[in-house]
Amino acid sequence: MNCRLSIPVIACVCLTWATAASAQTAPDIIDARTLPNGLDVVVLASDAVPIATIEICVKNGAFTEPPEFNGLSHLYEHMFFKGNAVIPTQEAYLARMRELGIVFNGTTSSERVNYFFTLPSAKLEEGLVFMRDAITTPKFEADEFEKEKGVVLGEVDRNESSPYYEFRQAMEKKVWHAHPTRKDPLGDRETITTATIAKMETMKSRYYVPNNTALFVSGDVDAQQVFALAETIFGAWERGPDPFTKHPIPEHPPLASNEYVAVTAKVQVPSVQITWHGPSVDDDPEATFAADVLSYILSQPASQFQKTLVDSGITLNAGLSYYTQRFTGPTSLSASVPPGKLEEAIAALLAEIEKFTLPGYYSDEQLESAKTILAIEDLYGRENMVSFTHTVSFWWATASLDYYRNYIDRLKAVTRADISQYATKYMLGKPFVIGVVVPEGSPEAESVTTKRLKELATQVGAENATEAR
Repeated sequence: MNCRLSIPVIACVCLTWATAASAQTAPDIIDARTLPNGLDVVVLASDAVPIATIEICVKNGAFTEPPEFNGLSHLYEHMFFKGNAVIPTQEAYLARMRELGIVFNGTTSSERVNYFFTLPSAKLEEGLVFMRDAITTPKFEADEFEKEKGVVLGEVDRNESSPYYEFRQAMEKKVWHAHPTRKDPLGDRETITTATIAKMETMKSRYYVPNNTALFVSGDVDAQQVFALAETIFGAWERGPDPFTKHPIPEHPPLASNEYVAVTAKVQVPSVQITWHGPSVDDDPEATFAADVLSYILSQPASQFQKTLVDSGITLNAGLSYYTQRFTGPTSLSASVPPGKLEEAIAALLAEIEKFTLPGYYSDEQLESAKTILAIEDLYGRENMVSFTHTVSFWWATASLDYYRNYIDRLKAVTRADISQYATKYMLGKPFVIGVVVPEGSPEAESVTTKRLKELATQVGAENATEAR
């Protein structure tokens, strides 16, 4: 089985400038209905190729996982592609996939689990029946369950072999100090090892209900036909209790003070990351749009940010990112650094934060260019209907369809004041977690400790305060 675990990675993106005239809002091709049982049905029609994608998206993932369930959303995803009440064996399941010409996969992330089949559009109805049986009647056969636990543990092994895994885990435990498991889709080795079928059944009854799920159908399909088929095929799926009424998701309490992480590993160059609690979609949607625009402004090669940090040679790359989430999205400033320049880079990164609200830090042209690039990327993302379906399902789970429908218009409305408010509310003078990962045996491995990080942060903070006065 080709299963993907979706974990956000902080990266610096370099983009090409384009004229604002080329960024037009795409026509809304999203057609949606809600069945009486609460199942959202979303159709994205395109007759370019005679194929269709059927995707089921569930509001499940790390955000629903207390420690005793950490990693089990991902394990459940693996068990989805197994036998069920209608097709009882793994062999029969795979044979049916071959008959239908299905290409399949699934992903688990912090706020979404999705499963998708792509097949010839002529077999749409059969594919919908196949998906219904898989989502509503999983069998959880004992031998297959133990086998898939081993497969998931293999993914844990591969992640742990990465030199950056320990650093990422150490950062996450500091950033999400009260509920770190609710941001960790990979999960805990011991929890996965001791997982039971009873816990799979608990997850199914709690989250795998139509009123916590959306069915996406895209490609060479007719919307009205899809809605009729969905009603016929999925209409008997019984609504369940609202999982978040009975099992509310706890808030991530804010950072009380700066925290520090220093890790040595088998890496080639040092890296530094500074992470804050950013905005949540439900609480501050306007800030999420400002966050995206600021990140793109800073990613442009001509930006003052890139000139100060990268063109100067202080860092090898640098970027600001925001990961949109319903339950507190992280904002992170990150960079890779030439050997011997780590302390200089840390000081430069911390000093740069204070400039984000200055009137001359970026031009009007750079502001408009960032909005244009985001709009163009959204347009290009619609060329591949399979990946576009995943994009829309992400926004359904994390925000809403309306959030995505209005995304470009809301981006175009972002002003300097909005960006300044975002930076002031979530970064300037706010507690953060700063971490470094440095090569084993390097001078930095000895000198750049958590104590030294605290000293640098305190020193730069004092200098910034003096300049402000």
